[in-house]
Amino acid sequence: MSDNPNAGLPAKAQVQFDCSGTAVGKMRNDLNVTMKQPFEEGPFELATDEGSFHGGDATAPPPLALFVAGLTGCIMTQLRAFAKRMDVSLTDLHVDTRVVWDWQAKDRVYETAPHSFEIDIRLQSDDAVEKVIDLVDAARKGCFLEQTLGCSNTINHRLKTADGWISI
Repeated sequence: MSDNPNAGLPAKAQVQFDCSGTAVGKMRNDLNVTMKQPFEEGPFELATDEGSFHGGDATAPPPLALFVAGLTGCIMTQLRAFAKRMDVSLTDLHVDTRVVWDWQAKDRVYETAPHSFEIDIRLQSDDAVEKVIDLVDAARKGCFLEQTLGCSNTINHRLKTADGWISI
């Protein structure tokens, strides 16, 4: 058994998740998520719903709650996984994440924009603070969601019509 946790993996790979959602109930969405690359995991069944503001029944977390939970869970996972790989002791970990969006009414709908992302990390380690800072820096670089948020992204939308798919 190798001491390298990356042994057997390619030097570079793409990580792909696919999600298929179905609208059920008033505002509920049943979601089926599967990791497709570099290996398959799942499917994972999740759901979102909205409260009364959007006419939902609040039977599941709203999508934004899952987004913030995903960001928090991602950095926590990387901190714990990389602590082992970097030989940093980690005896306790708590992360508090605050995400703020700006919201503005536009006629009968609204528009949003990200305002701030703040992640407070409280961890206990017997190692020097410099070693812990190196761990946090590595975890930030390894967190897929944090890296996504730090970049300008293009999101493509397609709509299925009777004549086929059209890009919007």
